[in-house]
Amino acid sequence: MKPILEIRELSKQYKLGWQRLRKAQNVRELIADGLTKPLRMLRGNQNHGPAKQEPFTLWALEKVNLDIYEGDIIGIIGRNGAGKSTLLKILSRITSPSNGTVVIRGRLASLLEVGTGFHPELTGKENIFLNGAILGMRRAEIIRRFDEIVAFAEVEKFLDTPVKHYSSGMYVRLAFAVAAHLDPEILVVDEVLAVGDLSFQKKCLGKMGEVSRSGRTVLFVSHNMAAIENLCTRGIVLHQGKLHFDGATKDAIQYYLNSLSTRFGTGHVVDLDGVGDRRSIVAPLLKRLEFFTENEQPLLEGLPTGSKLKIRVHFDLPGPTLSFNVGLGFNNSYGQRVFTAHSMFEPNRSVKESVGPQVFTCEIPSFTLMPGEYSVKVFLELKNREADAIEDAAKISVLESDFYGTGKVPKNGMFVLEHGWYLEQAADAK
Repeated sequence: MKPILEIRELSKQYKLGWQRLRKAQNVRELIADGLTKPLRMLRGNQNHGPAKQEPFTLWALEKVNLDIYEGDIIGIIGRNGAGKSTLLKILSRITSPSNGTVVIRGRLASLLEVGTGFHPELTGKENIFLNGAILGMRRAEIIRRFDEIVAFAEVEKFLDTPVKHYSSGMYVRLAFAVAAHLDPEILVVDEVLAVGDLSFQKKCLGKMGEVSRSGRTVLFVSHNMAAIENLCTRGIVLHQGKLHFDGATKDAIQYYLNSLSTRFGTGHVVDLDGVGDRRSIVAPLLKRLEFFTENEQPLLEGLPTGSKLKIRVHFDLPGPTLSFNVGLGFNNSYGQRVFTAHSMFEPNRSVKESVGPQVFTCEIPSFTLMPGEYSVKVFLELKNREADAIEDAAKISVLESDFYGTGKVPKNGMFVLEHGWYLEQAADAK
């Protein structure tokens, strides 16, 4: 049986600009260059001497080979910038590859960005028919599924309104409803579902499960590992544009999670330069983390459930700043946030203008998360806006402990809590 998607040596290169390369100059050459620059500009020649220009390029995908068969439900996993969305855009013919080939044997519907494939001036109703026509559907087929699409999207009151007036949530609901109900052989869905509310996300996941059970092919990109594991039968891991893993979903998730693991650098200290997935809006202001447990002991191995945890966050303030906060987010092995510590929750915090190197210390008297692996996100806010943030900056291993003092180790749930039990005589007991 031939694959429904056949991908061979697929590569995509982006040219991000031009770098001008020039040999180092001495003082005499710098003065001469400055004096002759106006004349060279008049002549239309700004290059001088041995300088040359070379393109600065990025390989978003590099030599990816995949066979995807009818009925496969594929979870595509990877860090931001791994090439996931680029792959889906090439499959959806939104962008073309630089090298390689893609053979598609079937109708493909994609939901990659809010409003993908919608014409903003057309109404919701008109866009349903437009998208169906793009998929190669006959008008009679679209009419047959029209009521289901409208009911699923919950936009009946706005069908005759141009979609440029829709909210992002309405866009997503209608776009997904069209993509999922017009019977494509291949359904491609990116992380765009995160725009919708939780109830709609749940409905979408249920619909994708229904689509997959009908024998159609689904390609699903998400950072929600629980959704990937529940929905997909096969997982692929992309890293820096290359295919690193292709196999069973659980194995793919474990491979990805292991790749995220950040071991402590020198003992209990994590240098934040070059770790995790960083997004700096202002500058790379976060410098390092230090981990301690009971009696100021450096945290070198695992942390027993219920132990004290102290984290020192070192960062810089680029200018005199009155309003700044630091946060720490703890995610489980599926990437789900289970706890957030934030300096704005400290009732006795002193407020004063600060500048330059700073240290914010977070103390958690009893770290009561269940045994397991947790990744730490650290972020810095200036004037209530995120200025620097690092996902997967570090990893904490929480170990089993006799938290309740009974010799019984808790096994279920996300965290443990102090609680007590006592037996009362029932009022109607004889």
